[in-house]
Amino acid sequence: MLRERSLWFAGFAAAALLAEPALAADVDGASLSTLQWWVWPLLLFVVTFLLGIVAVIAGLGGGVLFVPIVGGFFPFHLDFVRGAGLMIALAGALSAGPGLLRAGMASLRLAMPLALVGSASSIVGALVGLALPVHIVQTGLGLTILFIVALMWTAKKSEFPDVPRADALSTALRIHGIYFDAGTRQETAWQVHRTREGLVLFAGIGVMAGLFGLGAGWANVPVLNLLMGAPLKVSVATSSFMLSIVDSSAAWVYLNKGAVLPMITVPSVIGIMLGARVGVRVLTRVPAAAIRKIIITLLLLAGTRALLKGLGIWN
Repeated sequence: MLRERSLWFAGFAAAALLAEPALAADVDGASLSTLQWWVWPLLLFVVTFLLGIVAVIAGLGGGVLFVPIVGGFFPFHLDFVRGAGLMIALAGALSAGPGLLRAGMASLRLAMPLALVGSASSIVGALVGLALPVHIVQTGLGLTILFIVALMWTAKKSEFPDVPRADALSTALRIHGIYFDAGTRQETAWQVHRTREGLVLFAGIGVMAGLFGLGAGWANVPVLNLLMGAPLKVSVATSSFMLSIVDSSAAWVYLNKGAVLPMITVPSVIGIMLGARVGVRVLTRVPAAAIRKIIITLLLLAGTRALLKGLGIWN
């Protein structure tokens, strides 16, 4: 069904390119718009460019903002939005991963067992998400976004968690390391505990990443830092590297099902990446706390919109 919808949309876009008639903007085919065909990709580029800026400042992955906002306020089928959201998260992770590994911040020993579990479960989440009715996925997305809002509002960050003793599983897997902090000019040795609980949670995180197309950075860092006890910088860097593994598994499912459309994905990825470059430059000039409150407000609005849309209250 998705493959047929993808082919229909691609053919319609090609016809619009040649004749430039009014575009049927509703990808679901339920209603028509008088807007030209190029308006929606242009709007996507502008919106994702702004999302890329604020995502960097607020310390969020672009997919967390992209899926609820675009899925709630743009006339695209949610499956296509989730496919594009995974591509956005994957593009950001692939661009950041090699540098983080070279800098010694991301840990392969920490990432690989957790990413293996998350990658397998993300495939399950993607298959389930594409098989479920859209209103159920939309409702679940709204609830998840509201949970993220609560997590962002209450979560505390620990720069160097206290791990008195590594557990047996992390010792067997040799999950430990030393990283050089350029800010303090000191080397910091670290180890982790509660590895079994972390594996279980990453299985659930992988399912949600594939199900909603959000990426999983919003959940990876609290589990690595607050639960398992990895230092905050190691947690952030390792989370970014892990996204390239977990999201690529789910993204292949969406590609195979025809749920990744270039007309949506290309302007979104370009907008997010360019916006992120601008966000890095303005990061030191903008109060991160104020931007974080704006992001929480946006997510609260988008999550409420997704929930009400899934329940059929606000269509």
